[in-house]
Amino acid sequence: MTTTQNDAIYSILDNNLSRIAGIQGAVLLSNDGLKLSAYMLERDQAERVAAAASGIASTMKAISREIDGGGVIRQLVEMDERYLCIVGCGSGSTLIVVASRKARLGELGGETVRAAQALGEWLGTPERSQAPTA
Repeated sequence: MTTTQNDAIYSILDNNLSRIAGIQGAVLLSNDGLKLSAYMLERDQAERVAAAASGIASTMKAISREIDGGGVIRQLVEMDERYLCIVGCGSGSTLIVVASRKARLGELGGETVRAAQALGEWLGTPERSQAPTA
């Protein structure tokens, strides 16, 4: 991913996720578990979260297929100290958001879905080719 693409992704994440009380970071990952971009997380931690969360996302998609549940909209994991919100971004990526327990669940879920929709639209937009010069 180029620096320009990373900057654009970071801007989308910052515009949407900075509103969440208790935001601690986010990772955008490919459906095969590779970190595409991170927000407020160290590189190594973001890569480990991406790899682990891809398994959760894949499991939920498999369960949904098995029970004819349709597309998985959002997954929320509640822990003693943190929340983890997992949302698909278009057809090829997933957004993982980490927040403290200070976060309001409605806000966390809503802003994560909005960020994922914005990322999905941006990621789904083909790059413009340069116009031929005469």
